[in-house]
Amino acid sequence: MSASTVTALATAMLMATGGSVQSPVPVHATVQTPPVHDDKAGGSADADDPAVWVDPRNPARSLVIGTLKKAGLDVYGLDGQRLQHIPAPAAPAPGAAAGRFNNVDVLYDFKLNGKKTDLAVVSDRGRDRIRVFAIDPAAVAAGRPPLRDVTAPDVKPVFAADEAEVDGQRTSYGLTTYRDGKKAYAVVSQRNETRVRLLELQDRDGRVGYRTADTLDLPDAFELPGGNHWTPCDDPGERPQVEGMAVDAEEHVLYAGQEAVGLWRVKLDKGAFKKPKLLDKVREYGVPWTYDAVEEECVLHTGDDPGFGGRNITADAEGVTVYHAGMGKGYVLVSSQGDDTYAVYRRDKDNKYVGSFAITDGPATDGVQHSDGATVVNVPLGRNFPKGLLVTHDGEATPTEPGRDADATNFKFTPWDAVAAAFPKPLKVDTKSFHPRDAD
Repeated sequence: MSASTVTALATAMLMATGGSVQSPVPVHATVQTPPVHDDKAGGSADADDPAVWVDPRNPARSLVIGTLKKAGLDVYGLDGQRLQHIPAPAAPAPGAAAGRFNNVDVLYDFKLNGKKTDLAVVSDRGRDRIRVFAIDPAAVAAGRPPLRDVTAPDVKPVFAADEAEVDGQRTSYGLTTYRDGKKAYAVVSQRNETRVRLLELQDRDGRVGYRTADTLDLPDAFELPGGNHWTPCDDPGERPQVEGMAVDAEEHVLYAGQEAVGLWRVKLDKGAFKKPKLLDKVREYGVPWTYDAVEEECVLHTGDDPGFGGRNITADAEGVTVYHAGMGKGYVLVSSQGDDTYAVYRRDKDNKYVGSFAITDGPATDGVQHSDGATVVNVPLGRNFPKGLLVTHDGEATPTEPGRDADATNFKFTPWDAVAAAFPKPLKVDTKSFHPRDAD
């Protein structure tokens, strides 16, 4: 379903229930990465999820790391230029699935071989593994490729029972990381399932492995007021999956976007999930549907909408990221993929909805549509981003080669203070109360 169709449906549903549509505030990105193309010439590259590494010596040399699915991983400077490319692993045997890098996050100061090491942690959707890359600040300073694979050679599939099951592709999908004292964790979701797994990362003779610490199964069916039950529409045999996730690094709270359902809040405590709470629902929540087998798509019956959905997110609920400010303040940002906006919620306990913004066409870049991943940092990153940075995936980038047929995607860089200032009541800008490197 196209974004414009979904937006129209969302508007119709709100008006039918007596609601009003809040206009998102417009924001402009200032830097973008080169568009990549999902065709043979482009290496089947499809940008998806970004992460930011903050350089401890020179924040202006910080990096943006972005997944390209079948094409692997790219590393960019803050000017948007590519510094390194890492291909996804090849298929281990004829007919087997090749690697496919889906989500990425940065973990600081992991004790690797006795030395504190910053890591880029990646979900390999193709092979159902977690891949880990050490980030070398000295290499960044010297202009050398900064990422080096340090994945333990004996890592097992995260979800699949065996290699044959890996090829069924109900595999590692969304990913986020956090530290809890001396321990480090990755939270990983499963493709086409509601399952989320907590992995403890481990040093294995100077390489990084993992073990399962806990597993959470979110619902795939929901009871509506009046006693009726509703299941989100999906392809036959598939369940409502989670992809976008982020952990509040100070409060150890997981925010997870179940794409066709809404935004969940889950407390993390001593390597375990606590009871999940559904904070907000997508607009389409509770809407009856049928599956069109000929077109292979869901058809929402918006005229029969019972009015149980939310008003802030149009499915899919995608990229999730947390802006940390002092005294527990800050924001949770969620990509409302269906209407090309981002919903903003307070970070504190009530998680009250604040408003929405859209990254629109500007002097330096085109706008952002159909956005998957996003990440935000509050600290200064040199003269171009002195008050923090928001990086977002753009699912419909303008191609640099006119007439090229393949889909183009990339990442957009937006100054956080530009986002904050766009709201009628400006959002907080706090560059000093929190540093991602110090979070545990």
